[in-house]
Amino acid sequence: MAHGWAKWSKGPEGFGQLLQQIGVPLPELTAWMVILLELFGGLAIFAGAFVAVVSVPLVMSMLVAMFTVHLQYGFSSVNTIGLTKAGPVFGPPGYEVNLLYIAGLLALVMAGGGTWSFDRWLARRREMSERPTTPRAPHK
Repeated sequence: MAHGWAKWSKGPEGFGQLLQQIGVPLPELTAWMVILLELFGGLAIFAGAFVAVVSVPLVMSMLVAMFTVHLQYGFSSVNTIGLTKAGPVFGPPGYEVNLLYIAGLLALVMAGGGTWSFDRWLARRREMSERPTTPRAPHK
């Protein structure tokens, strides 16, 4: 959600220009799609809602970012390119964080959203409705 919010707050047009520079087709539409995916997909993951379904486009988005932007900067997410009196100077991040996010999404898909997730609540509700009802003996 934080990444989607950052893109939204800086303006979808700016993100669309970045997408145009790397050759993404329909950059303005794609910018909006990615922003909405990150905002609402992140919210769904946070709530544990439809985790397996939402993870697919989120992983695809991470793979696109990794191969089109981050791969050229190497693995490390922290690339120190210099040192000044004020401290280190950092370059663009590598693809380490993309892999971390993908691993986290895959772990959530395999393990589920957790006890308090929306998906778990839906599963419990479904189980309750599918249980056969047994007639009770009348009270005497």
